[in-house]
Amino acid sequence: MDQIKRMECQVEIKSSADKFFEAYQTKAQLMPKMANQVVRDEKLVEGSDWDSEGSVRQWFFVAGEKVDDKDWTILYKLVEGEIMKAFKSWKSIFNVMLTGEGSLVKWTTEFEKQNDDVPDPVRYGEFLTTWTKNVDTYLLNN
Repeated sequence: MDQIKRMECQVEIKSSADKFFEAYQTKAQLMPKMANQVVRDEKLVEGSDWDSEGSVRQWFFVAGEKVDDKDWTILYKLVEGEIMKAFKSWKSIFNVMLTGEGSLVKWTTEFEKQNDDVPDPVRYGEFLTTWTKNVDTYLLNN
């Protein structure tokens, strides 16, 4: 069973790539306001501040992150929470890319199931798509 699987979703957005990346990188504490349909609350659990690499934040799960400013990429690694009851490992890679008039957000999720009975996490892809669209709408209106 020890097999890591990948799932991807891409969302075209109207916000600029740099503004959108900055929202995830340095304004994570505003996520409940930006995307209240999918992020109800968040608090800093570990780390010196919201912007520090390796900080641990509690959302619906606990996430550790690694940020690459040059490639507009953030790695979220789940370390505990409800989803980890079904998966041995889980990481989501967030990447923003420039396109013609807007930007493209790509989420790549790598996961390893606890056993063969665990269904593929299709709903999580839907969650990421909704989260992305909510943040884009917030940034365009504020």
